[in-house]
Amino acid sequence: MSTCVREPLTVKDYKSDQHVRWCPGCGDFSVLTALQKALAGRQVPRENVVFVSGIGCSSRLPYYMETYGIHGIHGRAPAIATGVKLANPELEVWVITGDGDALSIGGNHFLHTIRRNIGLKIVLLNNRIYGLTKGQVSPTSELGKKTKSTPYGSIENPVHAVSVAIGAEVTFVARVIYNDPIMLQNVFERAAAHRGTAVIEVYQDCAVYNHEAFSYLTDRQTRDDNILFLEHNKPMIFGSQRDKGIMRVGFDIKVVQLGDGISEADLLVHDEHCDSPVLAFQLSRMHYPDYPTPLGVFRDVEKPVYEEMMFEQIRSMTEKLGRGTLEKLFNSGEVWTVE
Repeated sequence: MSTCVREPLTVKDYKSDQHVRWCPGCGDFSVLTALQKALAGRQVPRENVVFVSGIGCSSRLPYYMETYGIHGIHGRAPAIATGVKLANPELEVWVITGDGDALSIGGNHFLHTIRRNIGLKIVLLNNRIYGLTKGQVSPTSELGKKTKSTPYGSIENPVHAVSVAIGAEVTFVARVIYNDPIMLQNVFERAAAHRGTAVIEVYQDCAVYNHEAFSYLTDRQTRDDNILFLEHNKPMIFGSQRDKGIMRVGFDIKVVQLGDGISEADLLVHDEHCDSPVLAFQLSRMHYPDYPTPLGVFRDVEKPVYEEMMFEQIRSMTEKLGRGTLEKLFNSGEVWTVE
C-alpha cells in the first residue's frame, strides 16, 4: 500500500495568483515576503492557515497568500478571527491590520482579544497615517503632525500600540521594522509558535503619504544610535560604538554613557520571560528623540489560553450535567407563557 508523501513547500507555494496592488516602495511588500518565508520555513500546510484582515492598505494581504483568508470589515478582524479560532482551534489564525484599523474603530476588539489571550497572531502595520483614504492623521500620528485632516498640526497625543498591548497583559508582544527581513521572519516564526495572543507591531513606511516617517531608524548614519535591540538575558547596550546603555535610576530608566565608573554590569538586563509587565511597559514608553527605540520581543510569557479553557469548561460541564438540547434550553430558567 503506497502512502502519499508531500513535496516540501516553498515560498512560491504560499504566493497566490493575485497581482500585488501596493504602491512601489510600500513597506507592506517586505511583511508579505517575511510571512511567506516564515510559513515555508515551518512547513505549515496551506489548508491549516487563515489570514483575516479588516480595512486598509495592509488588509489586502489575505488576497496574496495561497491560504484561506477573510477580508473583513473595518476594525472587526480580531472578532472574526476569534470566531474562526474557536470553531477550529487547530487552525493557525493570523490577523493583519493597520494603525487606523486596529487602534481607532477596532480599538475595543484589539483590547479584548488580547486580554482573553486567544491564540491569534496579530500583525499591526503602523505607518502613522491613513494611507488608503489618502493621508489623514491616524491614531499613531505624532503630536503636531500636519496632514490633510490636520493642516495646522495634530493636537492629539498618539496611541502607542505596544504599550496598549502590555497594559492589556499581552503574553507575546514585539516591535520590528519593515527593512529588517531577518528580524521580521524570526519574530513571525516565534509568534506562530506562541500559545496565546501574539502582537507584532511593524514600523512600516508609506512611500506616498508619510515617506521616511521612520528615517531615524533606517538611515545608516543614525540608526545605530537610535535603535535598542532587545535580546533576552543580555544587557541593554546600543550605539554605533556600543558605548551607550539603559540603566535603572530609582523607579525610572535612563540613557547612560559607558565609562567614567559605569560598566555593562550596571545596565538593565532584558528578561522577556518576566511575569511582571512593569519593565516591558517602561521600555514601550521609550520614544525618539529622548530614548533609543526598542526593537525585538518585549514580552513572551505563558498564560492559560482562552480556547483551551473554553473547551475544557464545556467538557467538564457536559460530564457533570449531561448533554443538553435546544428544547430544554428554551424551556428552562425564567420562562413564561403569554396568553
